[in-house]
Amino acid sequence: MPFRRFFHHPLLRFSRRRVWIFVALVSWSVPLGLYNWFGSRFWSDWRIWLPTMLFVYGLCILLLIIQDTVIFRILKRFPDIRQTFIRIGLEFLVFLSTIAASLLVPYYTFQLIPYLNFQPAGLDVTNLWLATCTVILYIGLYEGLYSLTKWKENSLQAEAYKREVLLNQLDVLKNQINPHFLFNSLNALSSLISEAPEQAEQYVDEMARVYRYLLQTNENTLTTLDKELDFIRSYYHLLKMRYQAGVSLSIAVSETYQTHQLPPLTLQLLVENTVKHNRVQSGKPLRIQIETTPDGWLRVRNNLQRKTIRVASNRVGLTNITAKYRLLGAAEPVIEETDGYFTVTLPLLTQLPVQSVST
Repeated sequence: MPFRRFFHHPLLRFSRRRVWIFVALVSWSVPLGLYNWFGSRFWSDWRIWLPTMLFVYGLCILLLIIQDTVIFRILKRFPDIRQTFIRIGLEFLVFLSTIAASLLVPYYTFQLIPYLNFQPAGLDVTNLWLATCTVILYIGLYEGLYSLTKWKENSLQAEAYKREVLLNQLDVLKNQINPHFLFNSLNALSSLISEAPEQAEQYVDEMARVYRYLLQTNENTLTTLDKELDFIRSYYHLLKMRYQAGVSLSIAVSETYQTHQLPPLTLQLLVENTVKHNRVQSGKPLRIQIETTPDGWLRVRNNLQRKTIRVASNRVGLTNITAKYRLLGAAEPVIEETDGYFTVTLPLLTQLPVQSVST
């Protein structure tokens, strides 16, 4: 990585802030603490103030590196604003350890240097109070800057989520009036009317159910799994009329999860993508499986038999599904392609989201 990109990394920028806070506090607390130890001799003799200050400043830099490494791990483990008190508690322990080292190491080291004539009666209470105040100021400044940074990040993320909601709603509207889907449905219906009137009537009923669901579902954030499965059966019936033996659907969903919830039209998007990107032929049917897993997720998979001419894809369907789950604050779907199968595993929700992003 080039040096310029390395030093402009966001984490390093934030570390530089900590360095400036450190310098602002240590620059005055170190000489004040040493003066408290050595008294008037400290400033009157350069052989005392120069080596002692260099030693303590060097020690503080070493401790800062160690401290910075530990705090970075704390930030990664507890990054959320709601975890501020946990983070402050752990940081206080880190800072307390750092301060203890910055007091004890010089205290015993200076006694080993004869010409300093350092003979304290004990660790001065004043220096302990000075160290404690430094810790409190450090944590206050550091957490204030961190909270401000996280607040800005959350604000930007909320705006991004709002845009995703609008895009998702637009995508639903496109599904409602999808002319390509309507054209194919009417073509299939036209053929059935002359060849199999009874099937044509059934086809019209299923087509009405599909469009009724498409029109109603835009009003809801979530739908139950049983309703989504009823819809996908009607949708599959239309596909079956069109592709005959070229496509098959098997559903193995436990009764336990029938009332669990998921974003509406999720299964329709996945099945539509499956048919769009794979060959559908009677001799080698496209097999679509919908089933629940032992841990309560919904798995949608199909055998891979990609079309010879690859269909252009921008993965909008999968992106929209992932965005919906992210907006609900739920775990995101797992997308895999292994052993000749394309699999999407979706979390099933047990309740409505605590809060949703308004638009």
